[in-house]
Amino acid sequence: MAEQKSRKFVVGVTGGIGSGKSAACSRFEQLGIVCVDADIVARQVVEPNSPALSQIQQHFGDDIILFDGTLNRARLRAIIFEYPDEKVWLESLLHPLIKTETQAQIDRANSQYVIYTSPLLFETQQHNIVDRVLVIDVPEEVQLERTQSRDNISLALTRSILANQASRAQRLSIADDVITNDQELDYLYHQVDDLHQRYLKLSE
Repeated sequence: MAEQKSRKFVVGVTGGIGSGKSAACSRFEQLGIVCVDADIVARQVVEPNSPALSQIQQHFGDDIILFDGTLNRARLRAIIFEYPDEKVWLESLLHPLIKTETQAQIDRANSQYVIYTSPLLFETQQHNIVDRVLVIDVPEEVQLERTQSRDNISLALTRSILANQASRAQRLSIADDVITNDQELDYLYHQVDDLHQRYLKLSE
């Protein structure tokens, strides 16, 4: 149950890397449901010429900006990985902006309910601001295989990414609904379609 319920019924969708969150959300969009993506919002608040990007540039220096005026994400990741205090500073700047923009997009949504997808729904306690939590779940070996194939990265790096996310058990502990996405795309779509009908009823 949400701490502060939005006027719209909001389903929070999460899952580990390689779980298929994007595919599930694409299906909800095909069914006419607006999906607000935390990763996209996080990029929008630091678009070129935005106040947040200007503050980041002032704090970290000009080399944090690429030649096209966009944020040098690789450089920023390296800095906050090496200096935890800088990560705290960055999060204190961005998290309130992301929260405000997320709520604005949810409020503007014109579908009967809204999907809010975030890979860190559990880690950042965002599950407390949605009405229902849907976890896209896959076995770890499937995550490893999909992520290596999709991103062309090493097994060691993939395992490191997984280790820095909430565990499968932690995500499932907050789930109201679970989609097991370890088969073909049609199987995923069938589960999304069933949940869509349930969410339509819940949001009436």
